[in-house]
Amino acid sequence: MAFENNEKAEGYWRENLRLVLGLLAIWAAVSYGCGILLVDVLNEIHLMGFKLGFWFAQQGSIYVFVALIFIYVKKANALDEKYNVHED
Repeated sequence: MAFENNEKAEGYWRENLRLVLGLLAIWAAVSYGCGILLVDVLNEIHLMGFKLGFWFAQQGSIYVFVALIFIYVKKANALDEKYNVHED
């Protein structure tokens, strides 16, 4: 990966870091918020026979994490294209 100049490299990593921190904030909100803080409210709703709060604590946050990986791949590829450092 070769950048045209130092400013483009700094811009690329600044945007990449913002993307990663944003996605991690979403994951933390889902796993901590839905799995711990809102568990009592979510337990009033049932999903396939399980309480929704329990489901988020056990599986939901993992599914969200996997979805965020795919979102990161798509956005990182777009970022690579924007800064012309994509692989051919």
